[in-house]
Amino acid sequence: MKKIVTLTVLATILSGCSNSDLYSGNVYTADQAKQVQQVSYGTVVSVRSVKIQANASNGKSENVAGSLGGAVIGGVLGNTIGNGTGRVLAVATGAIGGAILGDAIQDKTSQASAVELEIKQENGSNIVLVQKGSVNDFYVGQPVRLVTNGKQINASPRYSNAVRK
Repeated sequence: MKKIVTLTVLATILSGCSNSDLYSGNVYTADQAKQVQQVSYGTVVSVRSVKIQANASNGKSENVAGSLGGAVIGGVLGNTIGNGTGRVLAVATGAIGGAILGDAIQDKTSQASAVELEIKQENGSNIVLVQKGSVNDFYVGQPVRLVTNGKQINASPRYSNAVRK
């Protein structure tokens, strides 16, 4: 029983280890630090709540920790059932079911709440960007500052040059 509890705790810890702060407009990667970036300004046209799936390409998680952890836990649980051929089938079924469940749990826990912003730039063109945040962070008509390195872009509220108290 101790093994099952230990494995469950380990799988839970591993599935929650993704860092979704990277997708925020307030966080820069190490590659972005100390690099010249372009600044432009615009106005928010629309705000929509979306999710960012961390560690994914083509919408599917690349991290196998959830699947592996689930398979191990399912196999261990299956090993406690039956004898002989029945036990082998229970282990296999438990491992497969655990892998599927572990993958689904990991996919859900590695999602970050985000916003899709449509912004009308000062040059008249509209852009859409997605970054971590909530619909309460931005509003239609809000002036924003856009910082880009040509590949990535962050939006933040634009403040006047006046000293804020």
